[in-house]
Amino acid sequence: MTKNPSSNQAVNVSNAQVDHEIDLKQVSGALLRHKRLIAAISGSALLLSTLYAFTRKPVWEGQFQIVLQNNEQPTSGAAALRQTNPGLAGLIGAGGGESQLETEVKILESPSVLKPVFDFVKASKAKTGKDVSEWRYPNWVKDNLTIELAKGTSVLEIAYRDTQEDLILPVIDRISKAYQAYSGREREQGLTQAIAYLNEQIGLYTTKSVTSLRAAQQYAIEQDLTALEGEGAADDEIKNSLSIEAIRVQAANQIRNLNEQLNQLNQLNDNPETLMYMGRNIPELASQGLPQTLDQIDTQLALLRSKFTDKDDSIRRLLEKRRLLIDVFKRQTYGYLYAKRTAAQARLAAAERPKGVLIKFRELRRAAARDEATLTRLEAERQVLALEKAREQDPWDLISQPTLLDNPVAPHKKRIMALGLLAGLVAGSGAALVVDRRTGLVFSRDELKGLLPCPLLKHLSALAPNSWHDAADLLANGPLSVSTPGPIALVPVGNVPSDQLKRFSSELKNALGSRELLVSSDLRQTSRCATQLLLTASGVATRTQLSQLKQKLALQGTPLAGWVLLDPELDLG
Repeated sequence: MTKNPSSNQAVNVSNAQVDHEIDLKQVSGALLRHKRLIAAISGSALLLSTLYAFTRKPVWEGQFQIVLQNNEQPTSGAAALRQTNPGLAGLIGAGGGESQLETEVKILESPSVLKPVFDFVKASKAKTGKDVSEWRYPNWVKDNLTIELAKGTSVLEIAYRDTQEDLILPVIDRISKAYQAYSGREREQGLTQAIAYLNEQIGLYTTKSVTSLRAAQQYAIEQDLTALEGEGAADDEIKNSLSIEAIRVQAANQIRNLNEQLNQLNQLNDNPETLMYMGRNIPELASQGLPQTLDQIDTQLALLRSKFTDKDDSIRRLLEKRRLLIDVFKRQTYGYLYAKRTAAQARLAAAERPKGVLIKFRELRRAAARDEATLTRLEAERQVLALEKAREQDPWDLISQPTLLDNPVAPHKKRIMALGLLAGLVAGSGAALVVDRRTGLVFSRDELKGLLPCPLLKHLSALAPNSWHDAADLLANGPLSVSTPGPIALVPVGNVPSDQLKRFSSELKNALGSRELLVSSDLRQTSRCATQLLLTASGVATRTQLSQLKQKLALQGTPLAGWVLLDPELDLG
């Protein structure tokens, strides 16, 4: 019999899929077939978990709640310190903020706070005869303590568990006291450290401020910077920001102004009216009375000229007097302007300094002012911290007293038994699947289809042999009605029950009538038959047997009509 290579390849692919895909029906069938094994393993697991749950010591729990932050508002000084020096405010606990809560919780779990409580527990356990030589603080915190913040609040929830009931309340009472003592201790230590730091800095900047101020004063004296204003002490000049450049510019402008006035005076050519006008604009000259005397002479001349001529002796005398006074006034004006210019030139010369003197002087003044301001700020901060230290602050508030729960929190017997039963079911199911797989028997119709090299002709119920008669007639008049001479072969595959094989062969032989029926699993005998019909049942043949049968049938070359399945699980109702 010739086989199509592509058909063989498709069958191999189908077999591979059967081996790797999970069929839920096969799984459920395997579990049902080995339900006694599953029941035995599950029962054992339940028994062991029950023994474990009832032999464990009960675990008791005590708990309390504490508020990490005080409700009182910070003082105005602490609030100001938080703005100007956040680092120092954080040192004394004035920093606040949600970000510090997680850090605070970690600190409260550290040995620096709870180590005395751990030592108390070890001592108490040692008195009962328990070996505590291997106890370690991190393990004790991890196994016995629960310390966590209530979500969205600053309330810390603490729970302690132990198998020794009478130890619960003393332990959590010590924990609560340790936390309250820590809250005051932390603030006291922070204030002490902050004040010590400020005292050190104040001493440093006191010396530094005096040194920088003295350096500025000394430099001002050496460069004659204090004499420019003509008044005021060196300290006042440093603090009032002395501007030498402004003095120099003012003196230069005054010199230019005086030079222009002298030029105009030289161009007057004894013009008395212009001279008198200039003199009146100079307060120092006007205060001497010459302009007023000249005005009186001009008034007298006007009255006399209304009566006499200029040849009159009285008029000539007044004119001579007027000329003499004008000459005096002119000399005084020249002298005053020259004196003013000389003074301005002296101020200009005094304001001139070597290059870089003024820049260095400004730097010295800024350094002195900066050191003075820093010293003032440090002294103010020290005063704030001194007031904070004097102000009493309550420790953290307990919002629930340490209490012992009425019932043990462990072991959860029902949960342990349920988990034990679940683990037994899982382990039993796994063992059932492994055992079923190792037998190699094939129970699935779909897997049989993939392993047998011919089509399934009939799926019969093994528990209803009375229905086989009609099936035998259909097979005899259908796939087995071949024109080729020779008997019909019925080939049992696997360990088909003998009673079922006899009953089915009898029904088929009656249906074939005069045609001979050969029942044999020896393919050498069935090779002389006109066609062959395979008969198998669920769970009677292994995968190895089916694979070997497939190879033999391919080598035999005798036609195959198909195969019939006797299934004990098939429900005809």
